[in-house]
Amino acid sequence: MATEVPQPPHGHADTDPVQPTTEQFVEVQQSAEFAELRHTYRSFAFPLTFAFIAWYLLYVLLSNYAGGFMGTKLFGNINVALVFGLAQFATTFLIAWLYSRHAANRLDPKADAIKARMEANL
Repeated sequence: MATEVPQPPHGHADTDPVQPTTEQFVEVQQSAEFAELRHTYRSFAFPLTFAFIAWYLLYVLLSNYAGGFMGTKLFGNINVALVFGLAQFATTFLIAWLYSRHAANRLDPKADAIKARMEANL
């Protein structure tokens, strides 16, 4: 039989960390440092997202309207459609790997600096 330890009242320093105010969040959001972080993220994510969607739509359109080309056998029972389909998976994993590297090298240090500055102001 375990005995329960009484918990400090809600809002007590032992239960909830101090949170920044709405004004502090807005101030950070409007800062040049945050704008640079947002630009760094968008300059990577938007072009890659657009490229992947275009690549996927190309695959779908070729599958629908270029059946002869997609059915071209490359070797054995392996045709162009199968290679393109598998390349979709490879592209997905490549983009995820590239993004994790980009985030670790370019985004996380900037976000950590913003977070440290906010925590220092509490």
